[in-house]
Amino acid sequence: MKQTNKKPLEQRQYAFEIRAEENDSESIITGRPIVYESKTDLGYFDEIIHKGALDKANLTDVRFLVNHDLSKIPLARSRKNTKNSTMQLSVDDKGMTIRVTLDTENNTEARNLYSAVKRGDISGMSFMFSIDNERWEDLESDHPTRHIDKIGTVVEISAVTLPAYESTEINARDKLALDNARSAVDTARQSQQTSVDTDALELEKLKAEYLYQI
Repeated sequence: MKQTNKKPLEQRQYAFEIRAEENDSESIITGRPIVYESKTDLGYFDEIIHKGALDKANLTDVRFLVNHDLSKIPLARSRKNTKNSTMQLSVDDKGMTIRVTLDTENNTEARNLYSAVKRGDISGMSFMFSIDNERWEDLESDHPTRHIDKIGTVVEISAVTLPAYESTEINARDKLALDNARSAVDTARQSQQTSVDTDALELEKLKAEYLYQI
């Protein structure tokens, strides 16, 4: 999958709402993969995606998969969110909802997914995204909070068999998620320290200039 920018992609998976709709002519599943103003414990920090974070996000090409398996053919795809896209995206004041049309007649994997969602065997969703604007709170503590104000791009949404309910579960199952969480905190703390060092240097320069003028 081609990445549209150089910013690192992050992955989140929760027990989001996902359901199969009864429809005689089409096999439809719907869900809400992104929820605003919901604090989530990611092990190393809490994270909140704030209202409006998707307002200017790049949603021009988003695939729909199962368990982020990029080796498989996408079961649906949103291309510029046109009416002809097999996945429709909708952003509202609560986050994002999706409506996926599955080809259960010609695609065995689509048929299996639809059945699993309808039976309640699959109840989670996940999304892969980049961040354009974030704020950190309590970085000096053991468990800071990350506030995401602007999402850069969403590249993929998945139905997942093992959604994370607790931070310990996502950490135990997904080493990449654990590494990303640790890296995010370390980067934020380094950035904060750099800012402090820069401010201190500027202060010393001002002091030197003042003393020289005296």
